[in-house]
Amino acid sequence: MDRSSLPQLLNALSRAMQNEQRQAALGAGLLPVQLAILGYLRDANRYSNMPQCLTEYLGLTKGTVSQSLKILEERGWVLRQADESDRRVVRLALSDTGRRVLDSAADDAWQAALRHLPSGDQESLRALLTRLLASWQQERNGKTFGVCRTCRHFRPGEAGHQCGLTGEALSEADSAQICREHSLP
Repeated sequence: MDRSSLPQLLNALSRAMQNEQRQAALGAGLLPVQLAILGYLRDANRYSNMPQCLTEYLGLTKGTVSQSLKILEERGWVLRQADESDRRVVRLALSDTGRRVLDSAADDAWQAALRHLPSGDQESLRALLTRLLASWQQERNGKTFGVCRTCRHFRPGEAGHQCGLTGEALSEADSAQICREHSLP
C-alpha cells in the first residue's frame, strides 16, 4: 500500500461512520448535530460540560449549538444547571430520557465489525490510530479533547486520582471521560 492510500482509507471509514451516525440520528428522530451533542454530553467530564466546550468540540457556530441545545432541552433530553461553586457558569447534562434516546440510536454495526478482528489487532489499531490522531493534532496545534486518564496532567492514585493541572480530585468515572484541558504526554 502506498502512503497516499492511507488518508483515502481513513476518509472512507470516516464517511461510512458519518453516514451510519446520520441514519442512526434520523432513526431516533434527531438531527445528526443533536445526536452528536447527546454523545458529547455522555462522554464529557466536569471541565468540559459547558456550551462553549461543546461548540469547540463540534467545531460549529455558537448559534447552531445554542439552537440545538434549546430543542434538546425542550424535549427534556438535556438539562442546564448552574455550577455549584460559580453560579455564572452553566453546566450541561443528559437527562435519563436523553440517555435512553442516545442508547436507542447506538450503532451496533461497528461493534459487530470490530468483533471480526482479534483482540490483539483491536488494541494495536487503537494504539496506532491514537498516535496518528495525536500527531495530526500536534501538527495543527489543535485541542485534543482526549480521555482524562491519557492526559499528561493525570495523576493516578490508589485512594483516588488527581488532575495535575487543577489540583482537583478525580473519580474513576471522571478519569474515563473526555476533557477540553487534555494535553498529550
